Amino acid sequence: MYPTAVQENLDKAIAFFEKRIAEMPAPPEAEQLAIRRRVTGNTAKLKELGPVNIVILGDSVSHGCFGGYGIGNDYHAVYHNRLRLYIQRAHQTTPVNILNMAVGGENASFGDSIFEERVAPYRPDLVIVCFGLNDVNSSLASYVTSLESIFNKCQTHGFDCVFLTPNMLNTHRAEGTVGMYWEYAHKTADMQNEGRMDEFMDAAKEVAVAHAVPVCDAYALWKEMQAEGIDITLLLTNLINHPLPEMHDLFARLLCKTILGEEPMGHIGRADDGMTAVAK
Repeated sequence: MYPTAVQENLDKAIAFFEKRIAEMPAPPEAEQLAIRRRVTGNTAKLKELGPVNIVILGDSVSHGCFGGYGIGNDYHAVYHNRLRLYIQRAHQTTPVNILNMAVGGENASFGDSIFEERVAPYRPDLVIVCFGLNDVNSSLASYVTSLESIFNKCQTHGFDCVFLTPNMLNTHRAEGTVGMYWEYAHKTADMQNEGRMDEFMDAAKEVAVAHAVPVCDAYALWKEMQAEGIDITLLLTNLINHPLPEMHDLFARLLCKTILGEEPMGHIGRADDGMTAVAK
């Protein structure tokens, strides 16, 4: 499916990411997440409380956009669908619903603006927030203020929340970048290489910690992969900011570790007709 250089780079990334997920402890704040108790419930609890509902607030990555290697939008391969399947595999009694409120091209300010109308009425058991890739195009103050508002609203309504840091942006303009994005790829590479994306992620994590919101720090692992010599840009379908489907799987596995404090069972594979559970 992928060029040889991409596949070889991806294989190294998967091996690295898997090892680090196994080593990483879940953040202590995650121990208080009610979803840990909900998914291990019984039928009587299901009758009383209903299914587990998880809302996703994010940008194009969470939306399900890929944009390369013949993949457009794929709502089977996106990380939160894989997360749902991993949870259901381990805890089959309680169904899990994903309510995807992510919109491509949007930022944290958008997520904040729709919260009361689109999120609050569902009274979700968990809100997963993943913004940053578009926010770097605007002000840091706006990003931080919007995240803080989202976290405050979750706490006011009594919703558990996890902040998922996104992947890195491209670090160079790679051959094959679609023409209309060639100039933008130069801009995003500069924002990544000159530390702007790092600054935004550091600030976001500070806000999350201040609000006792568990951080699922995918971005830190991408930085570690880069330090190990893995070409981050080749892990992006559009060679700018959209991770390969296999990297979405690793996001889902990291979320399992963060949210449930446990390693996901087996692996979730991608088939042409949707998601198929496979053993590895």
